[in-house]
Amino acid sequence: MPKIKFSKDQSEIIVAKGVNLRQALLDAGKPIASSCGGEGVCGKCWVKVMGGENTLLPPNEIEDFLKVKNELGPIYRISCQVTVEGDLIIDAPYW
Repeated sequence: MPKIKFSKDQSEIIVAKGVNLRQALLDAGKPIASSCGGEGVCGKCWVKVMGGENTLLPPNEIEDFLKVKNELGPIYRISCQVTVEGDLIIDAPYW
């Protein structure tokens, strides 16, 4: 089962493989910004991937659009569009 580690406090959660990253964060009680409720419209649920990016599938068309719209570089991912397949280390400014 994949582990998601939070870079600032080094805490971690264990999640099921194949789970949506945004939902996993919410289920663990971690706040995640969003005005669209995870519908892939706003892009506010971005996270910075500090490790494990090689376990993620490349961004889909929706995520690519949102990253351009929000001027996010390659290290950032839109959590509502990410499926957790392996261990990750992530960060967000509000954790």
